[in-house]
Amino acid sequence: MAHAAPHHDYHLVDPSPWPLVASIATTVMMIGAVVWMKGLFGLSGPGVFAAGFAGVLYSMFGWWADVIKESRKGDHTPVVSIGLRYGMVLFIASEVMFFAAFFWMFFEMSLFNEVRTLTPEIGNWADTATAWSSWPPQGVETLDAWSLPLLNTFILLLSGTTVTWAHHALQVGDRKGARLGLILTVALGALFTAVQAYEYYHIIHENLFFNEEALNSGLYGSVFFMATGFHGFHVLIGTLFLTVCLFRLLAGQFTPEKHFGFEAAAWYWHFVDVVWLFLFAFVYVIFG
Repeated sequence: MAHAAPHHDYHLVDPSPWPLVASIATTVMMIGAVVWMKGLFGLSGPGVFAAGFAGVLYSMFGWWADVIKESRKGDHTPVVSIGLRYGMVLFIASEVMFFAAFFWMFFEMSLFNEVRTLTPEIGNWADTATAWSSWPPQGVETLDAWSLPLLNTFILLLSGTTVTWAHHALQVGDRKGARLGLILTVALGALFTAVQAYEYYHIIHENLFFNEEALNSGLYGSVFFMATGFHGFHVLIGTLFLTVCLFRLLAGQFTPEKHFGFEAAAWYWHFVDVVWLFLFAFVYVIFG
């Protein structure tokens, strides 16, 4: 006896290979990264990492494509759309906790660094204590917050304005304005990445964090590169996210009523903006 068609607003997804494929690819990529850094087992670290990374990109493309197909088939009912919004909110909340760990470490060291110098331990603690007697540690030449970091701040704030413009234009049916706003946002995201890459090159080339006097103060460099580097990675992901939205907009897949993919990308981009404001204020200015 055939089952009756479901009379509800929920969407039961078809079996999908992408969670398993993405998990395997991510595992291969991380193993490749470790082998690359440590030179284990005689394997080609860059090759293993590249294979895993390609698998991750393939999974992202396939998974996003399936979700887009579901939305165009009408599977994203109002109830499902609410669930998608809750999922995006929870994802951004998890990202907030991710960056909170780096800020916690940075604040703990910058506010209480002198406490570390009061308890001598075995080894070269005297050298490390001397380095940590001030923050930033002795020997570290910090960046000028009012040059490249300020430029990137302006770039991200402007990109937040353009993505809001694009979103509002789409809501009122102004597809030309939405297209122009999205193009500007993607271009500004790429410009931010280029400026940050130049900033990293300047740090490494000038040995600002890696000179002999700063050898015992590596925690500052670790926190700096982890916090700003992961933020830069999020900018790159957000730029790709918005680029996909731009192609979908050009293909006529967004309407003033249905455009959650773009809305989620805009939320993510605003989150990236806010994190950078905290990084600029505390890492570059107040404790820099």
